[in-house]
Amino acid sequence: MSQLYYLLRSRLDGSYLAAKPRQADPDPDRPPPAGFLLVFAADYDALSYLNTHAPDLASKFSVETIAASQLQPVLGRWGFQGVGMVSEPMQPQVEFFKRSAPGF
Repeated sequence: MSQLYYLLRSRLDGSYLAAKPRQADPDPDRPPPAGFLLVFAADYDALSYLNTHAPDLASKFSVETIAASQLQPVLGRWGFQGVGMVSEPMQPQVEFFKRSAPGF
């Protein structure tokens, strides 16, 4: 049995909810990095996070289930630096993992 993760995806443009680190000195000639894909252990954690921190946007997102084996291709396709595992949605506790070259 494969580990499942839950993501928040925009119903408007299909983009995923991500954490974007602040850049001290952004380079105007380079686009900002795509950030870290926010990943939740349960669908209700994803919904709690959204309803707590952006209730006005809750109707614009849906929860998407993804198997662990599908995570690496999503990171590559969207250009994410890695994942942010949200362990506590109400008072966000996020552990960031940077993506390595061939595997994760």
